[in-house]
Formats: sequence, C-alpha cells, structure tokens
Amino acid sequence: RALLLLACAVGGRPASRTFAPRHIASSARTPPPTAPPTFDDWAAKGVPPPAAGDLVDRICRAVNFACRQTVVGSVRRAVALRRAPEQPGERGFAGFLAKATSPPELPPVSRPTWLVIAASVPTLLGWYGFYKFSTEEELFWEELRTTGRATGCGGYGTLLPFVYAVLLGGAGQLAGVHGSETLVEAGSAWILAGQVNLYRRVNELCAERGEQPPLYAWWALLPPPIDLIVGLRQLHFLAKRNAAARGEDWEGDAVAERLFPFISAPRFTLREFARRPSIWFWFTDGVPDIDWAWLQEVAPEP
Repeated sequence: RALLLLACAVGGRPASRTFAPRHIASSARTPPPTAPPTFDDWAAKGVPPPAAGDLVDRICRAVNFACRQTVVGSVRRAVALRRAPEQPGERGFAGFLAKATSPPELPPVSRPTWLVIAASVPTLLGWYGFYKFSTEEELFWEELRTTGRATGCGGYGTLLPFVYAVLLGGAGQLAGVHGSETLVEAGSAWILAGQVNLYRRVNELCAERGEQPPLYAWWALLPPPIDLIVGLRQLHFLAKRNAAARGEDWEGDAVAERLFPFISAPRFTLREFARRPSIWFWFTDGVPDIDWAWLQEVAPEP
C-alpha cells in the first residue's frame, strides 16, 4: 500500500509541474483585447484641426463631441455614421424601410418629403427626431470632410441640448423650481437657431450645384403655417440634392410635386405665395392669381 501511494505521488508530480507552465505560456501568447474603434473614426480621418481664430468651427466641434459623450455606447454604435453602400438601394416598401431605419450615411441619405411624413405621422413625430439627428449629423461630417470646418453642431450638438433643456426645465417646473421655464425657453431658442442654420446650409448646397437658393431661412422665425411651409421645402430640396450627391436618379415625390406644389416650387416671397393659389394645393392648380394691389411686389427705389 505504501509503495502504491508513493508511485501515485511520483507519477502526479510531472503532470502538476508541466500543467502550470503550459497554462502560463498559453495565456502569455494570447494578445490582450483591444478597445473598439472610436465611432466615426473613418469619417474623422483627414479632417484638419480647427484654425486658430475660427471660433465657429471650434464651438461646433466641441458641442458635438461633448454631447456625444453623454450617450451610452450601444446607442452611439446603433446610430454611428457609416459609408453609403455602393449598390443602389431597394425600391418600394423595402426601400422605404431601409431609408427609414438607416443611420446617418455619407454621402447623405435622400429622404423625400413623402417618406418623412409617412414615417413621422404614425410615430407621433417621434421618427422626425431621428430624421433631424441624422440630417444634422450627415451635414456636420460632410462639411468637415469637404471644407475642413463645421458651421453646425451636428445631430448630437443640435438635438441633445434641446432635449436636455426641455426635460430638465419641465421637471423643474413640475417640482416648482423657480426659473425652470427659462431653461425650456433656452432649449427652444437653441433648436430654432439650429433650424435657421440648417436652412442656410441647404441654400449653400443648392447654390453649389448652380441652383437658386430655395429657402428664406428667416421664415423659420415666423408663426405657423409659414414655418411649416419652409420646413417642408427644406425636406424636398435637401432630398433632391442628396440623391444627386449619391449618384441616384430622382424618383419623384408625389406629395411635394403634385399634391402640394408650393413645396417644390422655385423660391417665392410671402406676397407671391399669398397671391398665387395655383401653387397651394393640387385642387387649386387652375385658380388664377389674386390681383390685389397690396399683394404685388414693391420694386426697390432706384
């Protein structure tokens, strides 16, 4: 019995001595895990740093990157900017779903007016928030990559300050905190300023293609329905421009080009819109212009 125990002990020692070194050696050969790449790293390559005296560019980048850090990683990955696929997109309902659920892309996704309405109405304008984020983020990175500077705060920097201000200010009002309404007003002013800036940017993009700027950006400051009119026009003209940037054929937009012609009409003044019923709706197409003196354009003095 003693000899048997001794043999077992001696036979077990080599196994124990060889097991530990092998385990250590195998773990040493395994490379340490690497951190996932930063979101939008591919888009940031080649973008120069802000110029020394360019405060607009510095502020826009800082606001975008700061607000980006307030979002959890899984959400940032889900809405991270990506390259547009090389193959043309699908059509029909499959194409609608692909565009409605697509994260921001470069070149930017063409989202026509009918698609924005079809996705926003059933979601009680919830999807429009995603549209706003995606559009601003696409324009932010496109501008950085083409001009080397940003004049907008992107999706994160445009939308999140507004959301945070409204949530915190609204909670403060419910709790009876004095001055909370100021935070809500500041958030509203921020998103409104971003909308004016978006219209300015759309005008620039259309002018780069040799087209007449289609929008009066200051109409965003006017009460309904004027602010809605210019907003719908922005959807249409940006969608057409994005389709051209992606090399896609414009498939048309029945909502903007037939049902509500004012959306796709060349730029018009407030007086011109009021005196031209033919561009209001599809059923007013044949209505003659209203010949009222106060609706006529006033020629500038020489």
